[in-house]
Amino acid sequence: MSRIVGLLPEGSVVSTPRHHTGVVVTEYGAVDLRGLTVRERAHALVDVAHPDFRHQLRATADGLGRR
Repeated sequence: MSRIVGLLPEGSVVSTPRHHTGVVVTEYGAVDLRGLTVRERAHALVDVAHPDFRHQLRATADGLGRR
């Protein structure tokens, strides 16, 4: 199970705004999210997610903002 997910369930409460998240560190790497667009942040997070989940996360990230 990955803690990095493509989308939160409808109605989820987010207590930390995205501009408060600077650096994310996982066992697969670290990424500095500061100054990135939402799409760039999504792809950067995919790069430090568990390899088994990257394909699906990348597909979700590619579809962001295209509804």
